[in-house]
Amino acid sequence: MHILKVCFGVVGNATALFLFLAPIITFKRIIQKRSTEQFSGIPYVMTLLNCLLSAWYGLPFVSPNNILVSTINGTGAAIEAIYVLIFIIFSPKREKAKILGLFTFVLAIFSTVALVSVFALHGKARKLFCGLAATVFSIIMYGSPLAIMSTVIKTKSVEFMPFFLSLFSFLCGTSWFIFGLLGHDPFVAVPNGFGSGLGALQLVLYFIYRDSKGSTGSTKKPSSTTTAATADESMEMGVAKPHQSKQSIAINGARDVQP
Repeated sequence: MHILKVCFGVVGNATALFLFLAPIITFKRIIQKRSTEQFSGIPYVMTLLNCLLSAWYGLPFVSPNNILVSTINGTGAAIEAIYVLIFIIFSPKREKAKILGLFTFVLAIFSTVALVSVFALHGKARKLFCGLAATVFSIIMYGSPLAIMSTVIKTKSVEFMPFFLSLFSFLCGTSWFIFGLLGHDPFVAVPNGFGSGLGALQLVLYFIYRDSKGSTGSTKKPSSTTTAATADESMEMGVAKPHQSKQSIAINGARDVQP
């Protein structure tokens, strides 16, 4: 049973790493253009918080036998921190201030959870407190594709919901869900079971609408520049800005979701 749990943990690490690295296309574009354009930095900051809390939860003195949870989320936290730093460097002043404020808020939440768990709580109470915090933000992160799934249904197009991202979201959630079940750990099983279910729904939508050309009607054909921008953003592990979502609908676009 322990070997089986480790196997699913290793698979979960591999699929989660793929999801963490998926936005590289977006940030390559940002660096080349020296501008964040219309991309939203919020998903990366929130994913950073999720990774920090999950990595903390997996530490032996908080939750024994969950070191694989810490390794991948520690790696994810480092990757997301780089994304956030790049976004802060190349974003306009107003957006920079917003992301810096949110980043400070994230660090404050993580620091509070870490300090309270170390100095005020012990044993099962520490695990419960850290587990609940990690679960809440994991569900929020996994829930980010809901807006994209809605767009797919409205436009009847999966053009900007990449199949492999949907597949790896499903595999990642499923692997960690089984890992949590084998370890009798609801704080790992519940949020990843939720993520596995959403990943399955994305795959179902993909196979329903994969051969559909989407709603064309009065929709104008986007320029190659706009299409490229939206395609790159489709690799983001989160949702676009509100006005950007409207633009995505107009060109049959947007993306899926990360751990």
